[in-house]
Amino acid sequence: MTEQRTNMLPSALHRRAEIFQRLRGRTIALFLDYDGTLTPIVENPDRAVLSPDMREAIARVADHYRVAVVSGRDLRTVRELVGLRNIVYAGSHGFEIAGPEGQALQYEQGVEFLPELDETEQVLQARLAAVKGARVERKRFSVAVHYRQVDPGEVGEVRKIVGEAVAAHSKLRSAAGKKVYDLQPAIDWHKGKAVLWLLSALGLDGPDVAPLYIGDDMTDENAFHALEGRGIGIIVRDEERTTAAQYALDGIEEVRVFLNALVAEHEGAL
Repeated sequence: MTEQRTNMLPSALHRRAEIFQRLRGRTIALFLDYDGTLTPIVENPDRAVLSPDMREAIARVADHYRVAVVSGRDLRTVRELVGLRNIVYAGSHGFEIAGPEGQALQYEQGVEFLPELDETEQVLQARLAAVKGARVERKRFSVAVHYRQVDPGEVGEVRKIVGEAVAAHSKLRSAAGKKVYDLQPAIDWHKGKAVLWLLSALGLDGPDVAPLYIGDDMTDENAFHALEGRGIGIIVRDEERTTAAQYALDGIEEVRVFLNALVAEHEGAL
């Protein structure tokens, strides 16, 4: 398992010729995170709307390659936000997956945990009501506690309440993201497992396939690790930390430029 500091990674744009050489002659499967990768991180997650230019870039890539958006948001929400019919969606960190319209690709993991999540949501709503700026978001297979708008002096209280909720519900675990705690079923399933499942389900797990994953969050590290030795991981960096990605992009605009470069590479090879 190889990890590097994000500030030491080479730029995927500057090294795109090197990346494209690694991809040449292979079938490309492209996996994209949503928040922080396709849209900027914003104070209110409801306002993380995909720009027309980014939607066009994803649509153009999907004309040539298999594309999946892998998000912490629930399936229904991420489908509505992206709004493209010909790509695969994996919501709730991969706990729910659906293929393009008309394709019989569907998967759910952790249905038996829904009652536990229902109960935990109610507890968190009640206990966090007094913490100004705290927001509890129920997804189908997780409960997210956002604290981006919480006063720094109150973040410890949020952490304590979440920790106590997890301790009281042993069937759940807490995954930390950017200013968010996500309570999920405590089973061996995450974005990395979801990506590997998709590659198998789509018949893309052979040596002639090159998986490419672009993401920014700690939850994307599972995917970077899962693809180590068989694909390419690109992190959208905004803070210095260790990562299993091999290349980096600085912000969503560079993601859009890279996606358009992928399209140009394909069209140039025709």
